[in-house]
Amino acid sequence: MRALFLIDGEHYPPVVLDAMQSVQSFLEAEGVAAAFLGGTEKIKAGTDYGVPLVTDRDPVSTVERALVEYEVDVVVDLSDEPVIGYRERMRIASLALYAGARYLGSDFELRPPDLRPVSTKPSLAVIGTGKRVGKTAISGYLARLLANEGFDPGVVSMGRGGPPHPEVIEGHRLEVGSEYLLEALERGAHAASDYYETAALSRVTTVGCRRCGGGLAGEPFVSNVIEGAEIANRLDTRVTVFDGSGAAMPPVEVERRVLVAGAHQAPEYIVGFLGTYRLLLADLLLLTMSEEPMADRQKVEDLVSALREVRPDLTVIPTVFRPRPVGEVEGMRVGYVSTAPPAVLDKLAGHLEERYRCEVVASSGNLSDRKRLAADLDGMPGVEAYLTEIKAAAVDVVTRRGSEEGKPVIYCDNDPVGDGLDAELLRLAREAVAERAP
Repeated sequence: MRALFLIDGEHYPPVVLDAMQSVQSFLEAEGVAAAFLGGTEKIKAGTDYGVPLVTDRDPVSTVERALVEYEVDVVVDLSDEPVIGYRERMRIASLALYAGARYLGSDFELRPPDLRPVSTKPSLAVIGTGKRVGKTAISGYLARLLANEGFDPGVVSMGRGGPPHPEVIEGHRLEVGSEYLLEALERGAHAASDYYETAALSRVTTVGCRRCGGGLAGEPFVSNVIEGAEIANRLDTRVTVFDGSGAAMPPVEVERRVLVAGAHQAPEYIVGFLGTYRLLLADLLLLTMSEEPMADRQKVEDLVSALREVRPDLTVIPTVFRPRPVGEVEGMRVGYVSTAPPAVLDKLAGHLEERYRCEVVASSGNLSDRKRLAADLDGMPGVEAYLTEIKAAAVDVVTRRGSEEGKPVIYCDNDPVGDGLDAELLRLAREAVAERAP
């Protein structure tokens, strides 16, 4: 095991040397280099640490340089405050994990997620920085775009409510509508799970998987995604899109990754903590909800500037979502049901009325709160149909209510809108295919 030691001048050199020898013995590791992170209180000129010493302008850049110059299996942190603090440590952790190394301290250890080389087809993953950033909407949009461009995609969807064994839904052959979802609900399935949403709205073959738990770096504690990926290998598709869940990543190796972050999130969740690790993995960043009242122009600009400090080479596309009914609603009086915050519901309802020529009689953003949702639906007299996203209580509450009242339930997708979005997504798909070409 090849080890990189992180050391500083606030520790007396003989203490550091003894610690390095002790750790090497304990880990049965070979020290190949030491990154000197700063500090001068106890350092003496000419101190020999027994391994090459790497320095740079600051602690983070020093570790980055050391990881480029030396291939290591573990980064052992023998430094401490005041040379590095919590923020620096998390940035260093991201660099170590991205290099494929463990990051080890006196009372912690972070391991890179075990991304398995299981997919036999060109693959892309859509990963997120948290829940409710629009990741599944992006995955569905990507799948539709690839289908329209002749890539013949399939989707492997990972969710908290997925099936115990991966389930294939041939969305291009089935009419995945309200009756189908109600039947799934009666069978005990979570019929508003991401894989039902993708199959119903994107009309592509989808493999539904489940996961439980998510590590700091994005690895699920338990999942059946590997089994789902093996099933996807046998499908009549040419490209596989892996859809993550919240901040958890599908545990598979892919050629390209799209990272989805919300402009409404606290900046540190995107550029700090182990959001940095996800940025390092990404080949494209979509900054969703980049409009008021979710995020004003200044916040979006500040976020993009902060992102540039971490990944100056990464393409960042600010985007917004707009609802798109998958059925005919023109001339209808509808009740619109969403997970959108109350502050943007009026804007989305206005878009529906202007673009699709329906009348939004009432709207609710409480799909994730069944009690409030039921009260909202009680307050929607005079609607001719319910227009709903396939999320949370969309099937067991909204679809069931529509069935009981004899009113149609029309499902609604959320399309991302951003400058150059399609071109960048297609670029990644072509790169993934080319990388797999013999």
